[in-house]
Amino acid sequence: MLQLDHLVLAAAGFRLEADLTLPKGALCAVVGPSGAGKSTLLNAVAGFVAPQAGRVLWEGADITRLPPGQRPVTILFQDQNLFPHLTVERNLALGLSPDGRMDAAAQARIAEALVRTGLEGLGGRKPGQLSGGQQGRAALARALLRARPVLLLDEPFAALGPALKAEMLALVREVAAQTGATVLMVTHDPQDARRFADVTMLVADGRAHPPVATPALFADPPPALAAYLGAG
Repeated sequence: MLQLDHLVLAAAGFRLEADLTLPKGALCAVVGPSGAGKSTLLNAVAGFVAPQAGRVLWEGADITRLPPGQRPVTILFQDQNLFPHLTVERNLALGLSPDGRMDAAAQARIAEALVRTGLEGLGGRKPGQLSGGQQGRAALARALLRARPVLLLDEPFAALGPALKAEMLALVREVAAQTGATVLMVTHDPQDARRFADVTMLVADGRAHPPVATPALFADPPPALAAYLGAG
């Protein structure tokens, strides 16, 4: 499980507290007003933001001081984290080793990941030669190869149209099922949370609230969420 133990994130004019637990394998949406700290929270879990106080624990182990590369975490941003000068295959190879080595075993695993994500035959292309949806698939293929137990998504599909975004969310669920990953996904679209997430975490008023079953949360939203949704 992922535990945020009395975590405090602070900067000039900003403070966010989190004291919660997310079960292993959970699919969790992270929602709340702009500027509330959703991305900051994910960056703290990933190791890019140091907390002022508290701990980040995974399966009981304290990972608060580990550098990003040593954490059991993969994070995808809106730009998909793809290197534009490398082919898709080379980008995926970086999910297997930092030097992107492509021996026979690596090539076989990359080929399998491309097939799983619907990119068979596109490994020789560069990201700029792919559609937005294909770039998202490539980023997920690399996450599949990394097979880290925690997958963080910071609105990676926000620029996609509704149909393609729904397709990508379904693919994330599939990847999570294959890897057993615990997933936290920041989204501004309540429909994404309903479609994707078993539980949803509200970040508002300086606090990341413990996750609640998604249908229940949206059926009876607390005041901060109701205000954000414009429902009452």
